Amino acid sequence: MTNNSFLFNSEPLWLENHQGLRHKLPDNVQSWTYESGSLTQRLRSYYGDAIAVKILLQRWHKPFLTERRLLKLPEYQYSLIREVLLYADGKLLILARTIIPAATIKAAKNNLSHLGNRPLGEIIFSYPNLERMTMDITLINPSTWTQPALAEAAIDQPIWGRRTVYAIAHKQLLVSEFFLPEVLGIV
Repeated sequence: MTNNSFLFNSEPLWLENHQGLRHKLPDNVQSWTYESGSLTQRLRSYYGDAIAVKILLQRWHKPFLTERRLLKLPEYQYSLIREVLLYADGKLLILARTIIPAATIKAAKNNLSHLGNRPLGEIIFSYPNLERMTMDITLINPSTWTQPALAEAAIDQPIWGRRTVYAIAHKQLLVSEFFLPEVLGIV
């Protein structure tokens, strides 16, 4: 486990989303990766109120290099890093990593720094001017995950993920979501 991640031994390799990439992904992965609404809302429509959040890490630290570059952050600047596991009825669904710079927390009136066990999507999709800026895609081999993450999420195969830069009041945050096998079975 690194100081800035419970999930990763090293930063995942991301592919920039481009024309044609979508059609190279399995259908179930496409369905979740290109979901334009809140993943939390989609999960709630399937599981109801059984959706729960387990906080794996939440601390101020320096994000990974590509995360800092995407958010145009100086190397020395700390951001709030939050890693969680979303689950329902004992089923492991999504791992998520969020990078929230201080300026974004301020623009969101501190709502993003006091999430507790609430899913992030529940909050950010309530902002009327939420903008989706860019998206990248990855397929992560088990060796990239930390041993605690492998155990926590029962990872034993490559896991697909997406990371999206959102903006609230023109202030950006980065949300990375990783689709565990259980969620890919939900259509």
